[in-house]
Amino acid sequence: MSDAGHPYTATTIALATLHGKAEALAPAFAAIGARLVMAEGVDTDALGTFSGEVERRLPALDAAIAKARLGMAATGLPLGLATEGSFGPHPVIGFLPLHREIAVLVDDTRGLVIAEWLDSHQARYGGCLLQAGDTLDEAQLQRFGFPEHALIVRSEPFAPGDPVCKGIRERAALDAAIDNCRRASPVSQAWVETDMRAHMNPTRMQRIALLAERLVARAGTCCPQCQAPGFGKTGIVAGLPCADCGAPSSAVLSEVAACSACGFRDVRARSDGLTEADPAQCDLCNP
Repeated sequence: MSDAGHPYTATTIALATLHGKAEALAPAFAAIGARLVMAEGVDTDALGTFSGEVERRLPALDAAIAKARLGMAATGLPLGLATEGSFGPHPVIGFLPLHREIAVLVDDTRGLVIAEWLDSHQARYGGCLLQAGDTLDEAQLQRFGFPEHALIVRSEPFAPGDPVCKGIRERAALDAAIDNCRRASPVSQAWVETDMRAHMNPTRMQRIALLAERLVARAGTCCPQCQAPGFGKTGIVAGLPCADCGAPSSAVLSEVAACSACGFRDVRARSDGLTEADPAQCDLCNP
């Protein structure tokens, strides 16, 4: 069902992807009456790959914007959509994986880039080094989410031109890839990791679908000052008072919303209504 009040109702938006992201993105845009058009012949992998054959040189936001513009150039449309994911250890809690997905809607009719992001600790993300003779046990494969989540195998150390086997979802193919990559390695080592391409990682695809809903909601929120679409949260202010001593803590005190068109900012109390921080987040009570 379309929403006639949404700024992007009845629009056509270019999407450049090699990895089936339309499946996750299209429903949220269809709900407001917007249509995604696939940009044919665009190699988004030229901007970088998870598996290392092409270095990822741009920050995630810039890469997403570049992908959107590739789709716009290929289709001649003034609107473009793209996402970019990044994966790694959590910067504070190192043993937790952190998946950050960024989505952008580039709007050349208004001169806007509307961006939204989603952080998750639920990513099926990881890898392991296999020495000569090592095998992957079922417990490790289960942690990877295999076979629903595909795997990548490459030789280690890896150099351009070395074999990379992607999209592996069968045990026989996995064992063959490990043997092949070990033979190509000067030290008989293979690296196995989760395939983080969207169409090979159902968990990531689910997060992209949720992010699409958030992006559509943000694009439908207009700036209270200039009425440009895309008004929303851009950052936070720390300093929520400690429940024990009242000193500013590291917890979020307020949220900052801003407009990318006119620069208007609105600092708001945190959305969950919390007014005091756990003493564990206070440097005085928990030094």
